[in-house]
Amino acid sequence: MLAFQSDLHGNHLLGALPSHEWHALAPHLELVHLRTEQLLCDSGQRIHHVYFPTTAIISILSTMQDGSSMEIAAIGREGMTGVPVLTGGEAMPNRVQVQCTGFAYRMSAQDLRQHFARSDFLRRLMLLYMHVLLTQVAQTAACNRHHSLSQQLCRWLLIEVDRVASNDLMVTQQLIADMLGVRREGVTEAAGKLHGDGLIHHSRGRIRVLDRKGLEARACECYGLVRREFDRLLPLLHEEKVE
Repeated sequence: MLAFQSDLHGNHLLGALPSHEWHALAPHLELVHLRTEQLLCDSGQRIHHVYFPTTAIISILSTMQDGSSMEIAAIGREGMTGVPVLTGGEAMPNRVQVQCTGFAYRMSAQDLRQHFARSDFLRRLMLLYMHVLLTQVAQTAACNRHHSLSQQLCRWLLIEVDRVASNDLMVTQQLIADMLGVRREGVTEAAGKLHGDGLIHHSRGRIRVLDRKGLEARACECYGLVRREFDRLLPLLHEEKVE
């Protein structure tokens, strides 16, 4: 299925493109359905495709030699996978895996490189996105080191609802524990407190955010810092967009 710029659940990066840039990319974009836990690219593997999520969430995972892993960035409709293809890295240093099922636009890495080399606007767009992605990765590392599990959980939940534009998340506590690199029992306890305070409702395989402002108040500063970078830079993309 080819891409249409009028897609109501579109990707923000693709949506920021001027019409002539979109029409140049559109023939190379394919809308695909991604399954939960689907491996898109393993650590050290050459990148053959990049993905621009629309409704799916994709995790970048840091994996240890003992098989344990944790999420260092979550990518949803605001971004894309495969940044190393634009920096000359060719391969992913981390695992790229689908966290929540949904749709994404897929494009060959070679096609993206060719358009990146020809388009000043696309280069500017991708460099801004790289900046905010690096901000997210760095702040996630700091958060995991300095903040409580409850604060980390609040940050993670807020990022997730931003990525899918919905207060309903189809996630298990085990998945959250895997993403945060902690024990499930700790997530159960932290989620139970948020549930008891009326901030979320959790049931088997599902979490609904009931009080977003309350959740933001419980989260550490890491969520706000990353969100501000996205909010600061995305308007620049639209200011530069010329039809």
